[in-house]
Amino acid sequence: MSLGILMMVHTAFGRAAQVARHFAERGCPVVIHVDRRVRAKVVKGFRQSLYGAGDVHFTPRVRVEWGAWSMVEATQIAAEEMLARHPEVRHVMLASGSCLPLRPVSELIDYLDAHPDTDFIESVTTEQVTWTIDGLEEERFTLRFPFSWRRHRRLFDGYVRLQRRIGFERRVPAGIEPHLGSQWWCLTADTLRAILEDPDRPAHDAYFRHVWIPDESYFQTLARGRSHRIDSRSLTLSKFDVGGKPHVFYDDHLHLLRRSDCFMARKIWPGADLLYETFLSPSAERTKRTEPDPGKIDRVFARANARRAHGRPGLYNQGRFPHWGWEGRRTAARYTVLSGFDDLFEDFPAWFAKRAGGRVHGHLYHPDRVEFAGGERLVRGNLTDDARLRDHRPEQFLFNLLWSTRGERQTFLFGPGDRQRVADMMMGDPDATFGMVTGAWIVPLLRSGRPFPEVQAEAARLQRAEMRLIEMSKARWARARVLSWSLAELVTAPMDRLQALLDEVAPRDRAQPTEAPVMHGLDGLPDLLRRLRDNGVKPVVMGDLRQIERGPTATMPTLRPAAG
Repeated sequence: MSLGILMMVHTAFGRAAQVARHFAERGCPVVIHVDRRVRAKVVKGFRQSLYGAGDVHFTPRVRVEWGAWSMVEATQIAAEEMLARHPEVRHVMLASGSCLPLRPVSELIDYLDAHPDTDFIESVTTEQVTWTIDGLEEERFTLRFPFSWRRHRRLFDGYVRLQRRIGFERRVPAGIEPHLGSQWWCLTADTLRAILEDPDRPAHDAYFRHVWIPDESYFQTLARGRSHRIDSRSLTLSKFDVGGKPHVFYDDHLHLLRRSDCFMARKIWPGADLLYETFLSPSAERTKRTEPDPGKIDRVFARANARRAHGRPGLYNQGRFPHWGWEGRRTAARYTVLSGFDDLFEDFPAWFAKRAGGRVHGHLYHPDRVEFAGGERLVRGNLTDDARLRDHRPEQFLFNLLWSTRGERQTFLFGPGDRQRVADMMMGDPDATFGMVTGAWIVPLLRSGRPFPEVQAEAARLQRAEMRLIEMSKARWARARVLSWSLAELVTAPMDRLQALLDEVAPRDRAQPTEAPVMHGLDGLPDLLRRLRDNGVKPVVMGDLRQIERGPTATMPTLRPAAG
């Protein structure tokens, strides 16, 4: 025999027994370590399930904890048992109870026989590592880690900070250059024996006992000085998500696992009946003898990790929701925000809808109610016009609306009189296009007939709110596309400004209506602006007063077709 299997088992004992029997019946001795935390009754049943399976042995048990020395200790015990019982074994492969062979055992044995002096173990220096999560690359070798990262996270983090603060640093033993890699290796018996029988092993063990996650560095480091030839890769397919947790393979990953051409894979879901039936069946003996190449499916996992980290644009889950910046694109689709046009033109939403297409709402953030298009009370996505529900989470209201109406461009009105909490989010959103006529809110005040003191107070409030919006549009963090004109600029050349806005948002193939929007009369506006100025409310967002007095420089022409 040329291959021995070490199995680290702590759960899914039925599946572990299947895999152990599979190897043993094909001439590979199997040595199993069961976590000491597992109840004796369960271990007894596990042993009984493997009676008559062939050359299967169990080792003394230690209590294994993730990230701790105990994982290396359990592996050492199993390896010593293997080498003592089967000195003729040429290669020893480390596996877990959730590993599954993807190719016939005979192919694995032939492959190892073709590389008799090669150790298959991922082993890279800390400078070369690109896959570690949450730091601690070099520091895992120079600090102490007496506390469990999983059970005592605060103590773990606090002790790391303390060691950094006082400048504590452990000395790496002479002759050792720390390396990292996957714990699922396949070493030659000579290399494994050299590691376990090294005269300096007590010093090595004492050092690595206080290294963080030593099962990813102990054999990976020590093999470097004892191997004839290292192939720095694992023959076991294992992939990890952005949080450092292993991807779990299910039945619908069957085709993906076959494409990898790897000899083993972890971590397999215990309920994946199709995978176990397929890869452990006699028909699995007939496969192509190709080089293992997990790189062929790396792109699939890269997409999965990107989806896990950033989700889909505009779609949120409980993992990303509390962390701004983790969500990638905040909104699911492009949208248009119009500010001031409805104050200046009659029935502007209807006109714009005919011209630009999509759905044009009123003021979605009106203080009293949500003004959905067509006066609807309830829209797709179960969004209601209740302002209280909207104001509970105003950003999520917009996110939900855009997600629920994907495929149809949404446009809505927004002015300084609306709820402003959502303004900074929209200005920072690259999916937003703003069309702004600053100071246009003065036109409804002109036509309101309200007493001047009320007009004065309201003008001061609206101008302050609009100035904040203008400042946001010029901020470094602003990502929205903003087309902004003062009231004076738009009044002097209204159709040029409208055409520029339509060119920005209207699709090319829209039918081009010829009617122009009707502008409200501005009689008396210059006098109102002067009166506001003389009473302490200086109009600063309306533009040049003289331009407003002159009015439009030309009649309303027919619009040319939109360019974009």
